[in-house]
Amino acid sequence: MRFVSTRGQSPAVSLSAAIAAGLAPDGGLYVSERLPAPREWIATPSLAQTAAQVLAPFFEGDPLADALPAICAEAFDFPVPLRPLPRRGDHVLELFHGPTAAFKDVGARFLAATLARLRNGESKPLTIVVATSGDTGAAVAAAFHGQPGLRVVVLYPDGRVSPRQAHQLGCFGENIQAFRVAGSFDDCQALVKRALGDGELQAIVPLSSANSISLGRLLPQMSYYAHAALQHQQAGRAALNLVIPTGNLGNAMAAILARAIGLPIGRIALATNANDVLPRYFAGADYQPADSVATTANAMDVGAPSNFERLRWLFNGDDAALRQAFTAEAVDDVAIRATIASAHAGSGEVFCPHTATAVTVLNTLRARGAKGDWAVVATAHPAKFESVVEPLIGEALAVPPALDALLRRPAHAEPLAADYAAFRAVLQAGEAAEHGSALPGRGAGTSSVVR
Repeated sequence: MRFVSTRGQSPAVSLSAAIAAGLAPDGGLYVSERLPAPREWIATPSLAQTAAQVLAPFFEGDPLADALPAICAEAFDFPVPLRPLPRRGDHVLELFHGPTAAFKDVGARFLAATLARLRNGESKPLTIVVATSGDTGAAVAAAFHGQPGLRVVVLYPDGRVSPRQAHQLGCFGENIQAFRVAGSFDDCQALVKRALGDGELQAIVPLSSANSISLGRLLPQMSYYAHAALQHQQAGRAALNLVIPTGNLGNAMAAILARAIGLPIGRIALATNANDVLPRYFAGADYQPADSVATTANAMDVGAPSNFERLRWLFNGDDAALRQAFTAEAVDDVAIRATIASAHAGSGEVFCPHTATAVTVLNTLRARGAKGDWAVVATAHPAKFESVVEPLIGEALAVPPALDALLRRPAHAEPLAADYAAFRAVLQAGEAAEHGSALPGRGAGTSSVVR
């Protein structure tokens, strides 16, 4: 299996090479030259076994093919349960049982396990640059913390993540640096993409990405959709339909790819917050990125979803066919908050703001007559958003043990302007620090303990 750029101006490479690079040289996103042919997939007892089965065709002929089962076993050591909700046919796919209480743990841990093997024996460290709207950065930091030869630089929009998210981003230290950027997630993402495309910088500071632009993050996310769908089918049920809360479109893209290679997945509906670039497109408007706006569901505050480029590639640029294949609905803050409150009052369910966005869309689809079995994708534990959720449900939330342990650690993040020259200097300073120089500006950031 070979991988090419969505922009068609870069040579085909192996999956290992695509993962190591993050972004293609022409600025495009790596995609497989062809999709694996649909086949009979087998339900397995564990997520790791399902992952190894589903990812094997993508690793065919790759240097890491033989190591794939071990990589999956190392990365996927926590459950992703598909749990029924009170209304018949409704389910929730809980993806927040990993070490940072968010679905991003799945892709981040797989990527870390993969890069650790690819970097074995390399003398020069690799810097992983990652933009985060809330959960990605913490998952990547946890996955790469303490890994020799790997450094992580996390950028997040200052004041636009929850306090507990911000704390997680800055609580690791050692080979992890967190920077709070004076701007939006889109500003952070633009800095990362520019750095990855900067050949002069790459000659000095080898870089890769851990955002969903990286196939090492995106492909393993197919695993939990495959696992849930196959378990559901094994129980004698019809194809599982999905409502996926989305911002940068990576999580949804993973489900779309899983369906494309023959997993028993039915309809896929996309749920966004007030950042409605995707709903407007699917309603017939031209695709038009916009400045993101801050919302209650902050991890989805994205105005220029990177993976739309992959989605268009999958449909050969046929907008009409793409619009026929999916639906997308925008949900405002008032509706998100109302869903959190009503779900708890009605059945005791507690959802994070992003999951509540998907629940709101499922309620809308049911009201329009949607039939069959549906799962809303629960992307994060509600305790990560206690300042939003607790006032709405009128009680304190228990904090998962792994999250509590992180919140008990001191945290520190450096300020950074949304300016490429400043970011470039940070990356070069980090390279100098690897050779004994001190990083500039320590002490100018924030330090706290949040519980």
